[in-house]
Amino acid sequence: MRRVSDTDLFETTSEALTDGVRVTVTARYSDAHSNPAGSRWFFLYTIRISNEGETTVQLLNRHWTIIDATGHTEEVHGPGVVGEQPILEPGQGFEYTSGCPLSTPFGSMAGIFDMTRADGTEFEAEVALFQLMRPGSVH
Repeated sequence: MRRVSDTDLFETTSEALTDGVRVTVTARYSDAHSNPAGSRWFFLYTIRISNEGETTVQLLNRHWTIIDATGHTEEVHGPGVVGEQPILEPGQGFEYTSGCPLSTPFGSMAGIFDMTRADGTEFEAEVALFQLMRPGSVH
């Protein structure tokens, strides 16, 4: 976790490299989208997928495991990310921002992106565990 300004804004990060695909995550609490009185804490995360390999790859599906502070686990599966299934040539990247609501002020996410190479072989690119944390929350 790192402080990014003099306010109570904190970012958490994670990074994983799988078969030439690097997935970097930066997550932060969104006060504007949250309603703590209604037990809703909202987090934004920005993901950068970089093809550091030697062949073209495409992201087909996403699989998320989301865990809140009570240990409640939610699995999310679906095609692509933010409505896209990006194709990345060697050296290219794709970045997007999405969000996750929790019923607690902290939790975590981790996942897998189903990828395919230009030759049709498939692999899973890891999205390393990252923390979702409201600044000032204790866990």
